[in-house]
Amino acid sequence: MPPPPLTRRSLLAGGLAMTTGTNVATGLRAEQVRAPSGRLIAKYIPEESDYPYEVRRSKVEWMDLLDGDAKAYGILRKAHTEWPKTTELWREAHEPGYLCRGCNLPMYEAGWFQPLDKGWVFFHHAKPNAVMLALDGPVREYGRSMRVSGDRLALTEVHCRRCGSHLGHHLPVEGVHLHCINGTSLKLA
Repeated sequence: MPPPPLTRRSLLAGGLAMTTGTNVATGLRAEQVRAPSGRLIAKYIPEESDYPYEVRRSKVEWMDLLDGDAKAYGILRKAHTEWPKTTELWREAHEPGYLCRGCNLPMYEAGWFQPLDKGWVFFHHAKPNAVMLALDGPVREYGRSMRVSGDRLALTEVHCRRCGSHLGHHLPVEGVHLHCINGTSLKLA
Protein backbone atom coordinates (compact mmCIF):
# COMPACT_ATOMS: atom_id res chain seq x y z
CA MET A 1 0.00 0.00 0.00
CA PRO A 2 1.50 3.40 -0.95
CA PRO A 3 2.19 5.92 1.80
CA PRO A 4 -0.47 8.60 2.39
CA PRO A 5 0.01 11.92 0.56
CA LEU A 6 2.33 14.34 2.28
CA THR A 7 0.96 17.69 3.32
CA ARG A 8 3.10 20.70 4.13
CA ARG A 9 0.50 22.01 6.49
CA SER A 10 -0.58 20.91 9.93
CA LEU A 11 -0.44 23.90 12.28
CA LEU A 12 -1.20 27.18 10.56
CA ALA A 13 -0.75 29.73 13.27
CA GLY A 14 -1.97 33.00 11.94
CA GLY A 15 -3.05 35.19 9.07
CA LEU A 16 -3.47 33.77 5.63
CA ALA A 17 -2.56 35.88 2.69
CA MET A 18 0.43 37.91 1.66
CA THR A 19 1.53 38.36 -1.87
CA THR A 20 4.59 39.37 -3.75
CA GLY A 21 4.82 42.78 -5.34
CA THR A 22 1.70 44.90 -5.12
CA ASN A 23 -0.90 42.13 -5.41
CA VAL A 24 -2.89 41.94 -2.20
CA ALA A 25 -5.02 38.86 -1.68
CA THR A 26 -8.24 39.29 0.21
CA GLY A 27 -11.24 37.04 0.56
CA LEU A 28 -9.25 33.84 1.02
CA ARG A 29 -11.33 31.33 2.93
CA ALA A 30 -9.67 29.04 5.43
CA GLU A 31 -10.99 25.86 6.95
CA GLN A 32 -10.84 25.87 10.75
CA VAL A 33 -9.40 22.67 12.23
CA ARG A 34 -8.04 21.58 15.60
CA ALA A 35 -4.34 20.82 15.95
CA PRO A 36 -3.28 17.82 18.07
CA SER A 37 -2.65 20.32 20.87
CA GLY A 38 -6.32 21.35 20.71
CA ARG A 39 -5.48 24.79 19.34
CA LEU A 40 -7.79 26.08 16.58
CA ILE A 41 -5.84 26.68 13.37
CA ALA A 42 -6.59 27.69 9.79
CA LYS A 43 -5.85 25.56 6.76
CA TYR A 44 -5.94 27.06 3.25
CA ILE A 45 -7.14 24.63 0.59
CA PRO A 46 -7.13 26.04 -2.99
CA GLU A 47 -10.12 23.97 -4.13
CA GLU A 48 -12.23 25.45 -1.31
CA SER A 49 -11.22 29.07 -1.82
CA ASP A 50 -13.72 31.68 -2.89
CA TYR A 51 -10.93 34.05 -3.95
CA PRO A 52 -11.70 35.39 -7.45
CA TYR A 53 -8.77 33.86 -9.33
CA GLU A 54 -8.58 34.66 -13.04
CA VAL A 55 -8.68 30.94 -13.87
CA ARG A 56 -11.42 28.96 -12.15
CA ARG A 57 -12.42 25.38 -12.86
CA SER A 58 -14.70 22.75 -11.39
CA LYS A 59 -13.15 19.60 -9.94
CA VAL A 60 -14.16 17.72 -13.10
CA GLU A 61 -12.43 20.33 -15.28
CA TRP A 62 -9.28 20.14 -13.11
CA MET A 63 -9.24 16.35 -13.33
CA ASP A 64 -9.63 16.55 -17.13
CA LEU A 65 -6.73 19.02 -17.33
CA LEU A 66 -4.60 16.70 -15.17
CA ASP A 67 -5.56 13.60 -17.20
CA GLY A 68 -7.31 12.09 -14.18
CA ASP A 69 -4.15 12.19 -12.05
CA ALA A 70 -5.53 12.21 -8.49
CA LYS A 71 -2.07 12.77 -6.96
CA ALA A 72 -1.52 15.88 -9.09
CA TYR A 73 -5.00 17.11 -8.14
CA GLY A 74 -4.14 16.59 -4.47
CA ILE A 75 -0.97 18.65 -4.84
CA LEU A 76 -2.37 21.52 -6.93
CA ARG A 77 -5.84 21.79 -5.40
CA LYS A 78 -5.60 20.27 -1.89
CA ALA A 79 -2.08 21.49 -1.04
CA HIS A 80 -0.52 18.05 -0.66
CA THR A 81 3.22 17.60 -1.15
CA GLU A 82 4.82 15.14 -3.52
CA TRP A 83 7.35 12.67 -2.21
CA PRO A 84 10.96 13.72 -2.89
CA LYS A 85 12.45 12.73 -6.25
CA THR A 86 9.11 11.73 -7.78
CA THR A 87 9.54 13.98 -10.84
CA GLU A 88 12.64 14.55 -12.94
CA LEU A 89 12.43 18.35 -12.78
CA TRP A 90 14.46 18.53 -9.54
CA ARG A 91 17.67 17.24 -11.16
CA GLU A 92 18.63 20.15 -13.44
CA ALA A 93 17.50 23.47 -14.87
CA HIS A 94 15.40 23.39 -18.03
CA GLU A 95 15.51 26.20 -20.58
CA PRO A 96 13.71 28.45 -21.09
CA GLY A 97 11.81 27.99 -17.83
CA TYR A 98 8.74 26.72 -16.04
CA LEU A 99 4.99 27.33 -16.19
CA CYS A 100 2.19 26.68 -13.71
CA ARG A 101 0.71 23.30 -14.60
CA GLY A 102 -2.75 24.61 -13.73
CA CYS A 103 -2.89 27.63 -16.05
CA ASN A 104 0.39 27.99 -18.01
CA LEU A 105 1.38 31.22 -16.25
CA PRO A 106 5.17 31.69 -16.53
CA MET A 107 6.56 31.07 -13.03
CA TYR A 108 10.32 30.55 -12.97
CA GLU A 109 13.28 31.01 -15.29
CA ALA A 110 15.94 28.32 -15.67
CA GLY A 111 18.65 30.74 -14.50
CA TRP A 112 16.99 30.97 -11.09
CA PHE A 113 17.16 27.17 -10.55
CA GLN A 114 19.20 26.04 -7.54
CA PRO A 115 20.44 22.45 -7.81
CA LEU A 116 20.05 20.59 -4.52
CA ASP A 117 19.89 16.85 -3.86
CA LYS A 118 16.68 17.10 -1.83
CA GLY A 119 14.17 15.88 -4.42
CA TRP A 120 12.14 19.03 -5.05
CA VAL A 121 12.69 21.87 -7.52
CA PHE A 122 14.39 24.91 -5.95
CA PHE A 123 14.47 28.49 -7.26
CA HIS A 124 15.85 31.72 -5.87
CA HIS A 125 12.68 33.63 -6.77
CA ALA A 126 9.64 33.65 -9.03
CA LYS A 127 8.76 35.96 -11.90
CA PRO A 128 7.24 39.28 -10.75
CA ASN A 129 3.52 39.02 -9.94
CA ALA A 130 3.45 35.26 -10.60
CA VAL A 131 2.93 33.90 -7.10
CA MET A 132 0.89 34.57 -3.99
CA LEU A 133 2.19 33.64 -0.56
CA ALA A 134 0.29 32.41 2.49
CA LEU A 135 1.36 31.44 5.99
CA ASP A 136 1.41 27.71 6.50
CA GLY A 137 2.09 25.40 9.37
CA PRO A 138 4.95 22.97 10.05
CA VAL A 139 5.65 19.83 8.11
CA ARG A 140 6.53 16.94 10.40
CA GLU A 141 8.36 15.24 7.53
CA TYR A 142 10.84 18.15 7.44
CA GLY A 143 11.86 17.51 11.04
CA ARG A 144 12.59 20.25 13.56
CA SER A 145 14.68 22.44 11.27
CA MET A 146 11.75 24.85 10.86
CA ARG A 147 11.34 25.45 14.62
CA VAL A 148 10.61 29.10 15.33
CA SER A 149 9.99 29.00 19.07
CA GLY A 150 8.77 26.24 21.32
CA ASP A 151 6.45 24.01 19.31
CA ARG A 152 5.39 26.79 16.93
CA LEU A 153 6.55 26.33 13.39
CA ALA A 154 5.75 28.31 10.30
CA LEU A 155 6.36 28.12 6.58
CA THR A 156 5.42 30.39 3.72
CA GLU A 157 3.32 28.60 1.14
CA VAL A 158 3.58 29.49 -2.58
CA HIS A 159 0.49 29.55 -4.85
CA CYS A 160 -0.05 30.54 -8.46
CA ARG A 161 -1.60 34.01 -8.40
CA ARG A 162 -3.72 33.28 -11.50
CA CYS A 163 -5.33 29.89 -10.67
CA GLY A 164 -4.48 29.43 -6.97
CA SER A 165 -2.67 26.13 -7.51
CA HIS A 166 -0.40 25.06 -4.66
CA LEU A 167 3.20 25.12 -5.88
CA GLY A 168 5.26 24.54 -2.74
CA HIS A 169 6.94 26.67 -0.08
CA HIS A 170 9.39 29.51 0.38
CA LEU A 171 11.78 28.44 3.13
CA PRO A 172 15.36 28.52 4.36
CA VAL A 173 17.47 25.71 2.88
CA GLU A 174 21.13 25.46 3.81
CA GLY A 175 21.12 29.09 4.92
CA VAL A 176 19.43 30.51 1.79
CA HIS A 177 15.74 31.34 1.35
CA LEU A 178 14.48 29.42 -1.69
CA HIS A 179 11.22 28.46 -3.36
CA CYS A 180 10.89 24.70 -2.76
CA ILE A 181 8.45 23.67 -5.50
CA ASN A 182 6.67 20.41 -6.30
CA GLY A 183 7.73 19.29 -9.77
CA THR A 184 4.16 18.07 -10.23
CA SER A 185 2.95 21.70 -10.03
CA LEU A 186 5.10 22.80 -12.95
CA LYS A 187 5.47 22.13 -16.64
CA LEU A 188 8.23 23.15 -18.99
CA ALA A 189 7.84 26.30 -21.05
